[in-house]
Amino acid sequence: MAKKKKEEVADAAPEQPQEPMLRILAQYTKDASFENPNAPDSLRADQSAPSIGINIEIGRQMMEDNTVEVVLMLSAKAERDGKPVFLCELEYAGLFAFAGISEEQLQPMILIECPRLLFPFARQIMADMTQNGGYPPILLDPPDFASMFRDEMMRRAAAQEGSTAVN
Repeated sequence: MAKKKKEEVADAAPEQPQEPMLRILAQYTKDASFENPNAPDSLRADQSAPSIGINIEIGRQMMEDNTVEVVLMLSAKAERDGKPVFLCELEYAGLFAFAGISEEQLQPMILIECPRLLFPFARQIMADMTQNGGYPPILLDPPDFASMFRDEMMRRAAAQEGSTAVN
């Protein structure tokens, strides 16, 4: 009889709120490209080091069932004396599942935490591609995804203010 009362009390306990959860369901290369247009001349040892420009973008696509695909788009363009040396581009993606995350926490999670989890793998692929192209590996510094997110939110807010001022 005592057991029955304990079960009733347990059944009457309020449900605990679900803990926030972010899970990586898959990681994959969507697209990768390495162009070496002036090889083998661009690989000669007697040349100066090229200037390298790095670009990082984040894409996302909400899926059904509380999942999102986040794509980290990295590009490295090297030039020497105005001529292209190499172009390395990578789209590295992850499929993420969420639960227990509020609407206001969702965008920072998607645009900060998900890219942060993907970046080390994308960095390694970029390093391998440049090294396999005959150049020293590009070792990208981890970007400040939080700062990138803030900049994007400020840009969107400014664009929103500009569009409402026109109306």
